[in-house]
Amino acid sequence: MTGKEIREAFLSFFEGKGHTRVKSSSLIPANDPTLLFTNAGMVQFKDYFLGKDKPPFKRATSCQKCMRAGGKHNDLENVGRTGRHHTFFEMLGNFSFGDYFKKEAIEFAWELVTSTFKLPEEKLFVSVYEKDDEAYEIWNKVIGIPEEKIYRLGEKDNFWAMGDTGPCGPCSEIYFDRGKEFACGDNCGIGKCDCDRFLEIWNLVFMQYERDANGKLKPLARPSIDTGMGLERIASVLQNVPSNYETDLLFPMVKWASETAGIPYGKEEKTDVSMRVIADHLRAMTFLIADGCLPSNEGRGYVLRRIIRRASRHGRLLGINRPFLSQGVNVVIETMGDVYPEIVENRQFIKEVIEKEEARFSKTLEKGLELLQEVVDKIKNGNERKIPGEEIFRLYDTFGFPLDLILEVANDERLEADIEGFENLLKQQKERARKAWKGGIQKVVSPEITEFSEKHPSTFRGYETLETTTRVTGILKGESLTEELKEGEEGIVFLEETPFYPEKGGQVGDTGFIENTNCKCRVLDTQNITENLIGHRVKVERGTVKTGAVVRATVDRERREAIKRAHTATHLLHKALKEVLGNHVKQAGSLVLPDRLRFDFTHFESLKDEELNRIEKLIFKWIIENLPVVTEEMPYDAAIERGATALFGEKYGDIVRVVSVGDVSVELCGGTHVERSGDIGMFVTISESSVSSGTRRIEAVTGFKAWEKEKEERNIVNQLKAILQSKEGEVVQRVEKLKEELKTSEKEIERLRKKLATAGIDEIVSSAPVINGIKVVTAKIDGYTGKELAEIADVIRNKAGTSALMLVSSKDGKNSLLIALTKDITDRFKAGNIIREIAPILKGKGGGRPDIAQGSAQDLSKLNDAFQTFKKLFEQQ
Repeated sequence: MTGKEIREAFLSFFEGKGHTRVKSSSLIPANDPTLLFTNAGMVQFKDYFLGKDKPPFKRATSCQKCMRAGGKHNDLENVGRTGRHHTFFEMLGNFSFGDYFKKEAIEFAWELVTSTFKLPEEKLFVSVYEKDDEAYEIWNKVIGIPEEKIYRLGEKDNFWAMGDTGPCGPCSEIYFDRGKEFACGDNCGIGKCDCDRFLEIWNLVFMQYERDANGKLKPLARPSIDTGMGLERIASVLQNVPSNYETDLLFPMVKWASETAGIPYGKEEKTDVSMRVIADHLRAMTFLIADGCLPSNEGRGYVLRRIIRRASRHGRLLGINRPFLSQGVNVVIETMGDVYPEIVENRQFIKEVIEKEEARFSKTLEKGLELLQEVVDKIKNGNERKIPGEEIFRLYDTFGFPLDLILEVANDERLEADIEGFENLLKQQKERARKAWKGGIQKVVSPEITEFSEKHPSTFRGYETLETTTRVTGILKGESLTEELKEGEEGIVFLEETPFYPEKGGQVGDTGFIENTNCKCRVLDTQNITENLIGHRVKVERGTVKTGAVVRATVDRERREAIKRAHTATHLLHKALKEVLGNHVKQAGSLVLPDRLRFDFTHFESLKDEELNRIEKLIFKWIIENLPVVTEEMPYDAAIERGATALFGEKYGDIVRVVSVGDVSVELCGGTHVERSGDIGMFVTISESSVSSGTRRIEAVTGFKAWEKEKEERNIVNQLKAILQSKEGEVVQRVEKLKEELKTSEKEIERLRKKLATAGIDEIVSSAPVINGIKVVTAKIDGYTGKELAEIADVIRNKAGTSALMLVSSKDGKNSLLIALTKDITDRFKAGNIIREIAPILKGKGGGRPDIAQGSAQDLSKLNDAFQTFKKLFEQQ
């Protein structure tokens, strides 16, 4: 069976057993701050297992894209070295949400592996949790597996938990015996070793308990099933190949790496490892970028950067000394594009991101080699034999320099490397990263508020009205519910019905008033406290507001209208960005305020003025066309079929709200919008900037704020016209002319300054002592930058011949220090080493090449001491 046939056979089998086929979710978990990546099939169903959401089906089956690199589940360092470890892989699974349990799960699994996949029963073995007699009895009595083929294993191997607390339960695993040729020794076996002979092909998790904070297990009222089968692993068994890399799911990428390098696969283990790394990492980078992840220096982006650079490094080990990975994307798409259309749609963007990251890595290698050489020179000059762990870690972590290349250079230079020190620092860094992971913090709601929200849910009326008469259902002061808030006090008021929009989807919450004859409360903000409870943060300006009171709730109309203009404008901006830049653009965040809007999107470079102009022109065109803005509710699948844009990382229910602007834009959105595009009035971009690597940000204003912005810029032009005494069409040319005149004047001033500086060079050179055949020049020349000092040093060296210079200059409160040597003495002296010895005398620091080094000085009170120390270096030759 091909990989495609295995995937389809699994899903079709469970559809035939009453399961709903659910498509794979993104590799970036939706609304789950605890995970870097989706690492199992159950992740998208997590809220169903936790009881937070009610599943729309009782049974489900899926083939889930998974990623295990970084965080708790990290297979990165093993990838390529074994035949079954991967960063990216596909997880087949079937799930029951309080429907069937152990008996049916085990029966389904056995039927699939023996009847559909036709694996011989004599080669199949199973394990159960040592205390799970129920599962043991089902395997033994119902299925008929002999006792000697059922292994009871401990909690480490056969008990699964979602976390330290929460749903958990025993699991049962199915193993396939690949034969003695895969054994690690005479005594290998299930539970004894981790070799490839007894290959675990399926894990059945029986979620039947909830573990509390004290570690106590409490039976769940509705136990569930979560199973996982690695597609690559079962394919290696069914296709009878030695490892996952020889399956038709991965071998096309291995073959491509082999052909690109011109080295046959299977010739040597060392080169085979590199080809497997490239094959695995190609899939990972392709799917991560397609799902919206971009290279950066933190979180998910850092993992992606490491994957691209690791693959690039292994390419170099194969002799591929050029950027090449982007071409491998085509092979991934040819192999998997029919199942995952997102990689086809984003082909060009994926390739461009990889090309840029590989080019960046090439520069890193050049810089890293230079820095590493400085470290090596320093160690050798100090008669030491070991590269410190701190230096290895600095090169690895700060500059992304590969560890194996550091070790290679160390070996060439006959130096040792402090690997233990490096690994300790790496461990500390990973712990810091784990603690600092800011994927998000889920709001913790007290049991009291959770119970209150179930009894008194809020009904939102803000789409159809901006004011309504309603009843106060509760008041929150601090962390506790209370009966009233008095004049001057602040708290959160809950209403039976509310026209106030709670902050979500990037749109800020409404403000306004809640009042009656006994009180007047200013609404400062509106937030969702729980999914069905809207909280109004208020300050009581008059009287006392009480629970149970009938009040009039009124939204600030002018502010809401401004927010509506900005929100509809973000939809048009999103569409215009796709039109101008390409379909790779995805919304990465937004903020809709009454006075401005902010829109973050995926793109790998800054926008050109011409691109920004085209974007603004498109939006202006759609505004003046006065397109109707229509909102509808419909099933999610129907909305997607209609072409609606579902925002990356958002989680949607079965019924969604769709906002359409004419035929231009269709998006899933719960926000408030204008009735026609013309109501936006004006749209003006105020900035375009970088948020992080691969993510750009546009800020803009609409309506009256846009008019104010245009008026402000018009006033500036009028002022310039008056100052320059020019007509409007001549302002730019006049400024350009003044700029050229200024540049010419500055060059002339610079020429004269250098002339003045070099005028005294003859005196400086002639008065300098000759020490052991070297003219040793020390001088303080004020008024020059470090760059200018270097130019002066070149003039002095040319005049002095064999020489060593120490120059100091003060300018604008900064002291520059320069050490320069003529090339003929750099075999005995190194400028970089000298400056590291001299600079501390002046409370400064510096570094550089053997012939020239620069730095700074904080305290010049000991300048004469520094000059004398410099001279003595050459006396001690």
